[in-house]
Amino acid sequence: MNIFCSFVKNRIEMENLRRYPIGIQTFSKIREGNYLYIDKTEYVYRMTHSASSYMFLSRPRRFGKTLGMSMLSSFFDIRTDSRELFQGLEISKDTELCRRWQNQYPAIFLSFKDVDGLTFESAYEMLSATITDLYKKHLYLLDSAQINAYDKEIMHQIIEGRASVTEIKKSLALLITAMRQHYGRQVILLLDEYDVPVAKASSHGYYAQMMEVIKALMSTTLKDNASLQFAVLTGCLKIAKESIFTGTNNFVSDTITSSHLNEYFGFTQKDVDSLLEVMQAAEQAENVRKWYDGYHFGEFDVYCPWDVMNYLRDLQRDDKAKPASYWKNTSDNAIIRSFIDYAGSSITRKLEILMSGGYITQKIEENLTYDYLHASEDNLWSILYLTGYLTQVREQDIGEKIPEGLAALAIPNAEIQEIFETTVQTWFSDSARSWNRHALFTAVWDGDSEAMTREMNTLLRMTISYHDYREDFYHAFLSGIFAGAGYMVESNREHGEGRSDVVVIDPHNGRVAVFEAKYSITLERLEPDCTEALARIDDRMYAKEFEDNYDQVLCYGISFFRKRCYVKKK
Repeated sequence: MNIFCSFVKNRIEMENLRRYPIGIQTFSKIREGNYLYIDKTEYVYRMTHSASSYMFLSRPRRFGKTLGMSMLSSFFDIRTDSRELFQGLEISKDTELCRRWQNQYPAIFLSFKDVDGLTFESAYEMLSATITDLYKKHLYLLDSAQINAYDKEIMHQIIEGRASVTEIKKSLALLITAMRQHYGRQVILLLDEYDVPVAKASSHGYYAQMMEVIKALMSTTLKDNASLQFAVLTGCLKIAKESIFTGTNNFVSDTITSSHLNEYFGFTQKDVDSLLEVMQAAEQAENVRKWYDGYHFGEFDVYCPWDVMNYLRDLQRDDKAKPASYWKNTSDNAIIRSFIDYAGSSITRKLEILMSGGYITQKIEENLTYDYLHASEDNLWSILYLTGYLTQVREQDIGEKIPEGLAALAIPNAEIQEIFETTVQTWFSDSARSWNRHALFTAVWDGDSEAMTREMNTLLRMTISYHDYREDFYHAFLSGIFAGAGYMVESNREHGEGRSDVVVIDPHNGRVAVFEAKYSITLERLEPDCTEALARIDDRMYAKEFEDNYDQVLCYGISFFRKRCYVKKK
């Protein structure tokens, strides 16, 4: 009996481990696999009652756009019977809407998320292959008596990878028309991550070429297309200035600044509370809030669903699991690095405010162009906001009136804070290699503390600080100075207590520099704190372990206050 109970318990645990749909963005797989699903099906009602035939949804990545589009496809697609998939979900209660819409329309669900390449030729090949794969899902159209032979021949060419550029530009329009003719009903188009090809093109230097293709593809598909019931497009940026959607009537945009659909993208507090209850992890509510909440979309406060699901999965495996940054390995964080590389004095100061937990006021431009992202400071802040690296702060939360036309922006949570800090540290290490550090290194090995103070103050003014200048910032700064310069750099964060803050080893010349750093609370404390740092080196004999193996061991106390420092030699 005990063996049987143990078997049942283990079986239940194994089943539960499959409940979190990490990396699964297909609605049918989630429902059929009995994965955990937060009911967002009221989204169907909003789509079917929209005043517009064309809807554009702009949300950061990892906020459920693809899953939402997959859910719409499952609901509308005439080729399936999805009643069981939606059984028990909110939309199934609206029997009249289900009778009118569920599995009643031919639907196209297409994603451009994988359209990328270092050259236009390779990216175009990916785009063409994506279109070909879409056509292969509709091979039945080649046998349809309602479609003429000429169109079938073009469809054959697309399927076989022989289509011309012009035919690729018209391919979506052709498929929509063919499906309308075959089914005798208007078609629903669901195009996910439409802006990925132009975003990648901008990064790799073939923007104009890709824009020509995407613009033609969108124009032929959406302009005055009587075969469309409606179309929904998603992306990170609206790109209205590109005139991609020129000629489309009644095109409605829904962004993170509006409140129309925001409860369907991201988890609300109610959603997270329900998940924690199911998980029996209510005690983790504060951790989840601190790390993954903080996004203000319109009137809604939302959590990043990708992060919440990942953390709950980790908690399921280990009830002592700590929150982690799940974004940094999945999202294109290069935008932060490019932003920092661009930074002038104004931007640097604002970054320091943000990374120290404050907020800035900034104009937000939603109609951006990928080729002009760096054209103005407003554009740079806007892209960080629209892609989820910053969020809008409400007036009631800061107790201050925000000027008309401006928005208060802040880093939303601990996860994004960590991404910023990691990026800044990498930027500093990379940048330091190009800075002239010769005078500093000479001063270190010559024992010239005055010159060291002067040179390090210069470098401090060139950095981007964070954490209100706390010790971890200075530790990273001190280590980063010597990185990539042919030295071995050891840190007490790696070795624990009993080692000095930073040890720089020059193995070729047989010499070592030992640094003990202190954070000063006032400018006047710089010199006495420096003296205390030197005393600690003596008290704990940090230099002793190096004396037998190296010809020269130099010991320095260094104190920091904001972007000032003071160096003393033992």
